[in-house]
Order: sequence, then structure tokens, then C-alpha cells
Amino acid sequence: MSRAFVKEDDAGAPEERVDLPVSEHPNLVTPAGLQMLRDKLGVYEAERAKLKEHDTELAAQSHLPRVEQEVRYWEERLRSAIPVDLSEQPRDSVAFGAVVTVEDAEGARHDYQIVGEDEADPQHGKVSYVSPLARALDGAAVGDLITWKRPAGDQELEVVAIEYGG
Repeated sequence: MSRAFVKEDDAGAPEERVDLPVSEHPNLVTPAGLQMLRDKLGVYEAERAKLKEHDTELAAQSHLPRVEQEVRYWEERLRSAIPVDLSEQPRDSVAFGAVVTVEDAEGARHDYQIVGEDEADPQHGKVSYVSPLARALDGAAVGDLITWKRPAGDQELEVVAIEYGG
């Protein structure tokens, strides 16, 4: 390789450690969310161990910093986790961990579970407790009408059921 393509000031410089951003919100987790954090950390720790076994391979070396970054992120999320005992949540209103059934103006029903940020999966009805929908539902009781403020326009929903898994 020609020396023209090598930056002299980068030679031998330690690689900068960049971490993934961590949310400013409290790290509330459901029991399933806590297990998910443990599982994610385990996956990345196993991947790191495997890469370190083959540390002479260029591909492993270039992939290792990203895996280390993931390990640091999931360690921090697990360390900062605040488990919420769903059996202690109110049964007559929406709070963290609730599975809420709502009905829209057309009569269609949708189920949403209020979960922690890392556990959120909107495609599967799991919404973060800091999302606009969860904030609109917070404290609502069966029969209440709530307004979900969305970029596509506000939507009115009626709470028709509230359940907790724990």
C-alpha cells in the first residue's frame, strides 16, 4: 500500500472508545424485559469471547470494537434496570406493565403493553412507557376516552380492558 493513503497522525493512536447513547429516562423493566436485558448481554459476551479466541483474524479485530460497545451498553442497561413488580400495579387503571385493549372510532380493537424502552416492539404491540401512546393511556380506566397525539393526527381511543401479567 502506498504511504500516500496512510495518515501519519493516526498510526499507533489508540482507538477512540465510543459508547451507544443511553436514555435519560429511568430504566423501568417488566420481568420479561429484565430477562431480555440479561439475554442480550449474554449474547454479546459470548460473541466477544468467540472473537477474542480468533483475535489474529482481521475480521474479528474489526468487529470486536462494535461488540465491546454492545457489551458496555447492555451492562449499563442491566445495571440501571428498575424492575417493576406487575402484581403490585393498580388493577383499575393503566400503569407500567399493563396490557391495554383500546377501541378506535371504527370499532377496531388493539392491544398494547406498556413496557421499558429496550423491550418496546411496536410491531408486536409493546410500546415504551415514554411513548406518546403510553403517556396518553397512563392513569386511564376502563371506559375512559384518551387522545393519542400522533404525527399523523390525533386519534381518540376508548380503553376497554386493562390486564397485568404478574
